[in-house]
Parts: sequence; structure tokens; C-alpha cells
Amino acid sequence: MSSTVLFNLLRCGRCTIARQTFLTARSSPETSTASGQVGGALFGVVAVRQASRSVSINSNGSSLPVTWDSFGIWDNRIEEPILLPSSIKYGKPIPQVSLSRVGCASALGLRKQNEDRLRVARIHDNLLYFAVFDGHAGPHAADYCYTFMEKFIRDALEEEDDLEKVLKKAFLDTDKALHTHLSYFNNASFLTAGTTATVALLRDGVELVVASVGDSRAMLCRRGRASKLTKDHTPDREDERQRIQRFGGFVTWNSVGQANVNGRLAMTRSIGDFHLKNSGVIAEPDTKRVTVHHANDSFLALTTDGINFLLSDQEICDVISQCQDPTEAADVITQQALQYGSEDNSTIIVVPFGAWGKHQSSVSGYSMSRNFTSSGRWA
Repeated sequence: MSSTVLFNLLRCGRCTIARQTFLTARSSPETSTASGQVGGALFGVVAVRQASRSVSINSNGSSLPVTWDSFGIWDNRIEEPILLPSSIKYGKPIPQVSLSRVGCASALGLRKQNEDRLRVARIHDNLLYFAVFDGHAGPHAADYCYTFMEKFIRDALEEEDDLEKVLKKAFLDTDKALHTHLSYFNNASFLTAGTTATVALLRDGVELVVASVGDSRAMLCRRGRASKLTKDHTPDREDERQRIQRFGGFVTWNSVGQANVNGRLAMTRSIGDFHLKNSGVIAEPDTKRVTVHHANDSFLALTTDGINFLLSDQEICDVISQCQDPTEAADVITQQALQYGSEDNSTIIVVPFGAWGKHQSSVSGYSMSRNFTSSGRWA
């Protein structure tokens, strides 16, 4: 649907017929639930909240209302407004991504302290910010990123509109500022602190840009299948290992087969780890831009390696798809990681999109075998 058609529909939405259609659907006994939520036949129209009035939009431009299912809606049981400016700009109804519906959880595991950090915020009216940081050698680097990464993103946005360039600049600026900050303490051990960083920006409800260093991940669930948005920066990767070696660093493998830079760090990119900068460990992130299709995309998940080490992207996708809401999903995933034997901090952010609850699959087939496997693995 073109933006002109959508705009004209919005202008005509106050007509008597449209209001009668909306009011009829809202008052129908078949559309009301015990809790007062509106469902069922009401999803035949798109409810737009504007100046305390509700108007009806036919997303295909015809005189007949279409169902929410044509472009997806949270869990098919609740009413959500659409983003009006974005819908006009892109020529299609775009559900609002509300921060209040984002699910977050972080579990300590068997560590003495939780060095993971997560952050969810609204940078501008049309720009949302999601981030996970997995600290090591102390929480100093993760704490700094939690506090200041958002600031550096805001600063970069004043000079640049391309979100990939914005995130690359913000990562490098954060890394530089962290070095200055830690140097003030005159403690060499502080300069060994570092953190992964996986950051996602969502603009206009459809433009999703992800940047990452380290082994924390971002994954999009599309049509019930996991779509990986990041690649782990580990010495196992040929391209990453070659850079380390060009800088004069070396890679060793420990007793469990894990590759490490100079025998110290299991990743080749991070924020911090200043004792390894001369060995090729960099803070420049890989970035990826995707367009969110709310009819097919159920959620975005950001996870740290306490989860990734034991659950594959598809397993995470399957488990979350069975949950009632993102908050429950985040709690279930962190507990599942603990059940499977994770000793590390486990952190996740679940951002629901338009197809939330639309694509479900069963994980019962492997849950039992995974339980037996994890029991033997961590004995």
C-alpha cells in the first residue's frame, strides 16, 4: 500500500461508517475477554490512537477490513496501536514496539559476581536502544559501557544519520574513553578489564541495525526460524586469527579446546582489554542492517555466552516461541541455561515484534536428551 493511499485512509477514517465499524467490533460480545482486553473480531481493523480518538484503517485500501494477521500483531490477544508517522512513511501499518513489553533477565550462575549488564532505552521518539555487555576481569568495562554507550550513540547521531556508522563510531569512542577512565586509577590490573558489546538500534519500528564485538549474540526469529545477526569474534575464525598474528599476537588452545589470544582472552574483539590492543584485539564492531517484517518476525533476542554456550540459536528461538510474553521468555531462557549446566552469568533481552505468538514449535523432542547430556557434561 502506498503512503498516499494510507494517508487518504487516515483522513477518511473519521467518517461515520468507519466509526460504526470500530464501535460494532468493540462492543461485540465475541470480542471481549474476561479481563476487558479486546480481541477476536476487533483485529479486523487497525486501531490508531490519535488525539484520544480511534479511527479505522483498511491496510489494503479496500472497503473491507483486513485482519491483523496480514501484518502480524503481538500475540493475537491484545490490542496495540500502530506507529502512525512510520506507517505513513513506509506505506504500511507498523505495530508499536513498546519498551514496557520488552523482556529482560540476568542470572548469576555459579560465579561470585554478575559481570553482565543489559540496557533498554528510548534514544529518540522513533529510535530504541537495546544492549548486552558481558564483562571479564572485573565489571569495570561492562559498567562503563552500560553507563556511557548510550551517550556516545547520541553524540554520533548529531553528526551522522547512518546507524551503522553511528554504532561503529560509538564503539570506538567508548573504548577510547574507557581507557582514559581506567588510567585515572593508576592500577594496571584495571586496564585488563574488558567486555563484549552487542547493541541493537530500532528506528521507525522497521529499521534494525546491530553492532557487536566479542561473543554475545543477536538473533532474529523469522517465521519460527532463527536468523543470526552477529558472528562470534573468536580466535577460531581464520580472518580473526590472521589479524592477531599480523599484529604479533599468537593463539593457543587450552585443555578443553578453547582458543585464546596470547593464552589470555577467548575473543579477538572487545571494548577494553588494553593489555592486548598491541596484539590485534580491536573494538571496531561488525554491523548488520535488516528490515523488520512484522508479519513474519516474532522477536529479537540479545544473549551473552552463558546462554549461547549451551543453547543454539534455534533452541532459543523455539523455547521463546512457546512462552506467553517476553518477560516470561527471558526468565525461562536463563533458567534453562542454568538447568543445562551453565556456570557463567546468563543474560538475555527479548524484543517482541508483530508476529509474536504467531509461529510456534515444540522443543519436547530434545529437552530430555539435553538434560541427560548436561548432567554428564558438568558432573
